[in-house]
Amino acid sequence: MSKVKAGQFVQVHYTGSLEDGVVFDSSDGRAPLEFQAGSGRVISGFDQAVIGMEINEEKKISLNKDEAYGDPREDLKREFPVSMLQGDDVKIGQEIWFNSPHGPVSGKVLAVDAEKFTVDFNHPLAGQNLHFAIKVVGITDQPTQQQGGCSCSAGSCDSEPSSGCGPGCGSDCGC
Repeated sequence: MSKVKAGQFVQVHYTGSLEDGVVFDSSDGRAPLEFQAGSGRVISGFDQAVIGMEINEEKKISLNKDEAYGDPREDLKREFPVSMLQGDDVKIGQEIWFNSPHGPVSGKVLAVDAEKFTVDFNHPLAGQNLHFAIKVVGITDQPTQQQGGCSCSAGSCDSEPSSGCGPGCGSDCGC
């Protein structure tokens, strides 16, 4: 039976949960997540976990924060002038979207005052250890699904909050 090798496209069903067992994402009821193994398009620990797996093999993995989204980064917390809001009200904790050269990206409002507002562009799961149940349902040399334009690895954020990682990827990114 064939095993997943770096460079191949793998289709997986998965459930991701936090330390306390709360499920934060699952492919249940959706098409399987497809990505090129070893490409860095998903978090590193998940990417590495599928290498060597066979079709229909199931595995449970635990990833420390460094294998997932890393620690929250202070440089991904940015201040903006309130004038950017063009009169719109925002509230602390609200998710807001920005247009960037890399496409839309979202952040969480941390603070608002009369002159400025602060947005956190860290991935919501940054700083967390994650657990996944993974089942490989396909291995191919070419993609079987349309490939999205997002990148959800911790290192894809560079120093710019507009990298497209995290919630800006949309609900079908699977990261």
